Amino acid sequence: MSPRSIAWFDGQWGEPQQLGLPLSDRGLQLADGLFETVLVLDGRPQLLEAHLQRWHQSAALLSMAPPPDAGTLEPLIHEAVARAGLEHGSGALRLNWSRGDSAGRGIAVPETHRPHRFWLQLSAHTPSFSPQSAIVSRQERRNSSSLLSRCKTFAYGQAIQARLEAQRAGADEALLLASGGELCCATTANLLIQRQGHWLTPALSSGCLPGVMRARLIEQGMAQEADLTPQPQSGDSWLLINSLGCRPLSSVDGIPLKLHRNAEALWRSLL
Repeated sequence: MSPRSIAWFDGQWGEPQQLGLPLSDRGLQLADGLFETVLVLDGRPQLLEAHLQRWHQSAALLSMAPPPDAGTLEPLIHEAVARAGLEHGSGALRLNWSRGDSAGRGIAVPETHRPHRFWLQLSAHTPSFSPQSAIVSRQERRNSSSLLSRCKTFAYGQAIQARLEAQRAGADEALLLASGGELCCATTANLLIQRQGHWLTPALSSGCLPGVMRARLIEQGMAQEADLTPQPQSGDSWLLINSLGCRPLSSVDGIPLKLHRNAEALWRSLL
């Protein structure tokens, strides 16, 4: 069977275009929800425990009900892999958790927990390692003090606008600065800079997302946090890393960078 996209919501399986949320859902109306993107390799979700830990921590941080746990999810993921035909392939699994319906108009959160909503989607995906060019966004910055910056929420408007800014400038990707002007992250990935033989990554205090692969690098002693300026230094190699791939940067704002040749090997060592 050729791989295909599959989704599950409220006990029903179907293609993503076939299933729908109620129009009253706060995730749809207000982007009031969280998601995790999990790599699937040869039918197995990678680093699922770490993704679920971040998901649950984020829900608690934003005063949401706890999302489904591994015991609930694993049978659904197993069935999704079979339905998508990805037992021997690779895919991107998205786990979604919204605050459910509003009590009425407006943004007010109900005083008591209303039923939240969970749905998932699994699509074929090939991990990406090809070089990209980037700019530093002049329009968008990450809010270093916002709780939302610490969570993977549905609200990706800022990242979309920064990516459009990059495309208008003839680049592939945009890097975002933190509130204080230091480097923070890319639109959908954490940033790594190899300088004088050491991997450096912006601190969480910058407002960057606490990425699963970023955490693995730090836990294994392969990278350390640092305040990083947006000006490349001679001999730097810059990488963008997330759960779905690792891309070297060929240039930033037109300034050539030393192209890192082992991005895939570094990424695979973290799985």
